[in-house]
Amino acid sequence: MKENVYNVNIISREPLVSPEELKLSLPIDEIHDTIMQFRNEVEAILAHRDPRMLIIVGPCSIHDREAALDYARRLKVLRERYKETLNIVMRVYFEKPRTTLGWRGFVIDPGLDDSYKINEGLTQARRLLIDIARMEIPAGTEVLDPIIPQYISDLISWASIGARTTESQTHREIASGLSMPVGFKNGTDGDLTKAINAVQSARHSHSFIGIEQSGKVCVFNTRGNRTGHIIIRGGKSGPNYHEEDIERAENLLAHVGILPSIIIDCSHANSGKQYYKQARVLKAALRLREQGRTSIRGIMLESNLVAGRQDIPEDKTQLVYGQSITDACIGWEETEELLDMVARYRIK
Repeated sequence: MKENVYNVNIISREPLVSPEELKLSLPIDEIHDTIMQFRNEVEAILAHRDPRMLIIVGPCSIHDREAALDYARRLKVLRERYKETLNIVMRVYFEKPRTTLGWRGFVIDPGLDDSYKINEGLTQARRLLIDIARMEIPAGTEVLDPIIPQYISDLISWASIGARTTESQTHREIASGLSMPVGFKNGTDGDLTKAINAVQSARHSHSFIGIEQSGKVCVFNTRGNRTGHIIIRGGKSGPNYHEEDIERAENLLAHVGILPSIIIDCSHANSGKQYYKQARVLKAALRLREQGRTSIRGIMLESNLVAGRQDIPEDKTQLVYGQSITDACIGWEETEELLDMVARYRIK
């Protein structure tokens, strides 16, 4: 076949390490049982068997290994302190969906310089997840690229499908085969039915094309994932975490025979993309849970060591340590205060 009829716009190709090769170099043997326990605990909360609140908290995105480990060490203290009332999962997000252009995440561009050293990004991401699991902290992440889960999903205890991809058939099919609980965000327009349709779809068996551990392309046939749930994150028309929104979500889920299990995202459109308003959303979610809205199983917070956000400077040594380079986050002191408040709340 002549090349002028295919790969017309491809300027280079680079071999990618296979999932098997990466996992052999960075195995999880000693933390396998820990990951299984983490997943079982998250599933029990979503199934209403465990009354604790699921807290998914951490940076909007990971860009600095040392800062991520620093955050994890601090979070470990809180996870142990509040283990009777909270199950804390660290946000370890490696991929960033983009409306147009921008940094696409630690796996795709670990150097923050458009060099796209993906083999290095996959290796660093897996190594970081192993280190976090060894601290006995469960990790949650967003599934965006359909291939990347083969490299890191054995280290993930909770996964999400984002607002831009919750309608994607590809992502619904992938979710049906994932081995951990998966949350679907409502669409960017705030429509809940898109997320509920996604939960329904992922509960059933699917077939899709992917790569196996050796890197060979193959067809996957899935059983279906029964741990799907929805994440309410607001939309273009504004927040959707109020009581009438929760009641509508409960009714829609019950109508299709799904136990209502909801996570409220305190960031994004629910806070008007103003990070300092996350506390307001959190307090409203807690009041609703206290009043008997047991469908609210958890909350999500975007948090980092330093509040706010920063642009990526040309001189990377000028990066503020522990501050987000994507969405603005609350700082560590406020994170401690909010989790202490949640742990003390009279939830049912």
